[in-house]
Amino acid sequence: MTETLLESELFGHERGAFTGADKARNGLFEAAHEGTLFLDEVAEMSPAAQAKLLRVLANGEIQRVGSTTPRKVDVRVLAATHRDLQARVHSAQFREDPSTDWLWFPIQLPPLRERREDIEDLCRMLVAKIAKEMKVPSKQLSHGAVAKLRSYAFPGNVRELANLLERALILGRDLELQPEDFPLQPVVAPSNQWAQSSQWNNWRPQFPEQLDLRETLAKLDGV
Repeated sequence: MTETLLESELFGHERGAFTGADKARNGLFEAAHEGTLFLDEVAEMSPAAQAKLLRVLANGEIQRVGSTTPRKVDVRVLAATHRDLQARVHSAQFREDPSTDWLWFPIQLPPLRERREDIEDLCRMLVAKIAKEMKVPSKQLSHGAVAKLRSYAFPGNVRELANLLERALILGRDLELQPEDFPLQPVVAPSNQWAQSSQWNNWRPQFPEQLDLRETLAKLDGV
């Protein structure tokens, strides 16, 4: 987001504050009044955005774009980042003032590769959630599938696990998800050679040579 759009998204704006602002709008802080607001990847914010957040964290006040009147908000802020905030403060990439507020009650969450014992429970929860969203039958994971996932490093953490499970639910043919439903070999081919890449070759056997679109859609409608 541009600086103006980010500020408008968080703090709201008044009518006519910028081109396209045809009416006043609450920001996320006002929407979360007396509740909780989760901000992801806060370390990527610009210094200007960090400075404006400091006012909210310190005083509980926001100011809409195009307004000179502060508004009080009571919001619990949860912030997440995969960066080391202290290191970014020392390298002048993150403002020192708000860092004390961000780190008021830090929670260190290890990456998935360091808590492999959680993978089976996460799979069970994610498969049920994904199946409900896609309106398809849920599936169990075989012991071999769980063992294979536990041996993987998961550079993309839980989001990567969710993506793998969603693909497996779509392409898996057995009643249980099997190890072969999770091709986890690294891709070494350039991105513009996807058809020849090792990852495509791993997925290829699971795609039919021919696909009848009407028949497939009819099956999905009947699920």
